[in-house]
This record gives sequence, C-alpha cells and structure tokens, in this order.
Amino acid sequence: MGKFEIKTTDAGYRFNLKAGNGEIIATSQTYKSMDSCKNGIESVKKNAPIANLEDQTKEGYAEEKNPKFEIYTDKAGEFRFRLKAKNGEIIATGEGYKALAGCKNGIESIIKNAPDAEIKEV
Repeated sequence: MGKFEIKTTDAGYRFNLKAGNGEIIATSQTYKSMDSCKNGIESVKKNAPIANLEDQTKEGYAEEKNPKFEIYTDKAGEFRFRLKAKNGEIIATGEGYKALAGCKNGIESIIKNAPDAEIKEV
C-alpha cells in the first residue's frame, strides 16, 4: 500500500506519494501551511480515481474535463504527467519517464495507491 509523506521545507510543506515499494510516484507543490498540504493530499485521494486522461503528446488530442491527468513531454523530451483537480489546479506531478508506457504506469500507480494511502509527517 502507498503512503503520503509530508515534509517541512524552508518555504512550507510538500508531500510525496510513495508506492508500496518506496518509489516516489507523485510530488506536490509547496504549501504555506500543514492544513493546506493535507487538503492537497485529500484532493489527490478524491480526484485520482475519477480523473480523465488527456494525452497531450498525440497530435489533435481531445481536451478532457477536469479532474484529469495530463501527459506531456518536457524540454528534455521525457514524458511527464500532472494531475489537475476539478477547479483546474495542479495537485500532483510526476517524474520524467523515457517511455510513454512508463508514464502511464506511474498514473496507474497513483490511481491504485492514493485512495487508501496513509499520511505520515517526516
């Protein structure tokens, strides 16, 4: 089972969602307060399982409604994703993947792990 780990930084609070094997599968923005960070986690838990998939790497892709996972390529040519809540805010991002299949596996891992993940402050 996955877990959310909340870290305190100089600028505030961030979370990482880790899969059962300890790999980080999603990261948050920096929040100013612990409460807002925890609200971000709850938003990931709620939105990930119902999110649409928008593959922006395909020419002429269909724009999906929020909540959604957006797959895109970064400046280095790697595949990345971001999870957007119903209001369009980015609530989690993924690492860079060399292959599209790896990126999609990362999304599947979030859908599987996020809803029941425990929350730990580290």
